[in-house]
Amino acid sequence: MHLECTGCHTTYSADQLHTTCPVCGKVLYARYDLNEARRHMDRNVIAKRKPSMWRYFEVLPVRDEAHVVSLGEGATPMARAHRLEQALDARELYLKDEGVNPTGSFKARGLSAAVSKAKELGQNRLVLPSAGNAAGALASYCARAGMEAHVFMPKDAPEANKIECQAAAAYLTLVDGFISDAGAMAKERAKELGLFDVSTLREPYRAEGKKTMGYEIAQDLDWKLPEAIIYPTGGGTGIVGMWKAFEEMEAMGWIGSERPRMIVVQAEGCAPIVRAYEQGADHAEPWENPTTAAAGIRVPAAIGDYLILQAVRESGGTAVTVSEDEIFQAVRQMATLEGVFPAPEGAATLAGYAKLRASGNLAPETSVVLMNTGSGFKYLELLG
Repeated sequence: MHLECTGCHTTYSADQLHTTCPVCGKVLYARYDLNEARRHMDRNVIAKRKPSMWRYFEVLPVRDEAHVVSLGEGATPMARAHRLEQALDARELYLKDEGVNPTGSFKARGLSAAVSKAKELGQNRLVLPSAGNAAGALASYCARAGMEAHVFMPKDAPEANKIECQAAAAYLTLVDGFISDAGAMAKERAKELGLFDVSTLREPYRAEGKKTMGYEIAQDLDWKLPEAIIYPTGGGTGIVGMWKAFEEMEAMGWIGSERPRMIVVQAEGCAPIVRAYEQGADHAEPWENPTTAAAGIRVPAAIGDYLILQAVRESGGTAVTVSEDEIFQAVRQMATLEGVFPAPEGAATLAGYAKLRASGNLAPETSVVLMNTGSGFKYLELLG
């Protein structure tokens, strides 16, 4: 129907280009006529559709299916982790493997939605900063659509992401600094060249693609939700998107009012959200000199910090840090016991789970979904 500011609640036309709210600068959400959506789809209809994230078309922002730019993203496997359960004395543990998406990470969902909506609104030249995976996804989806992609990445981003961008003929700029520095340069270049900025939560539609993970989790568990979801958090669009999905599903009568505990995991060397959570703050101060091999969570500041913290607190969740050693041990454990080769970001969820179990924050019987957000194949120089 329209876009709504998550801060001042001002609404804007969905037929015009917008980034953040021009009144207060906060994140915009896409809003839908959920009563009308419910008339066209229900849980039984969804189950019969082609397995991709676009099976939820009525609650995605593209109005004309002809504008959908897809590589088959979504409908990723969520398997019961029986051997991890045995090793960790857990009763109900699941792995949702986003690493099997096109382009090898959950970023495919967000960029499929963002590129599709940009195409519908007549934008053919897009730009974003990225720690790696979003850059590769933008390059690939723009190539699919015949659009122009400009990406800015730190020089120490994973080599696979750089090669991926170059192969898809994106305009790649490597930045001597962090993703925040890449963001500043991307913003400047957008103004110079008239590019549309699809940075995390600076445009309204990447979160819409990410929210489909929440729909899938509910569908995979027969329209029940787990008691906890552990998510590796950089920009946090995944947590924000899933929290929005649960609200939409309840409004359509697909689920009840119960919610999983939303749990943030970050690296010890870059943990702005964990620090803000522990301090009781509503916003996270930028993290100075962020360090972690898990490039996707090496994000010193998140524009949607207040939305992440809100979801964590409203759900009774928590936030935890893990060390580099714990992350890389978890990579081996997840691969050895379950055959899932995770990116370090995804492995951080297993490390976080073990830490929360040890502290008593999670009980053995708690049903938990660990989100592996990307493939370990993007990090062969580190994991090989």
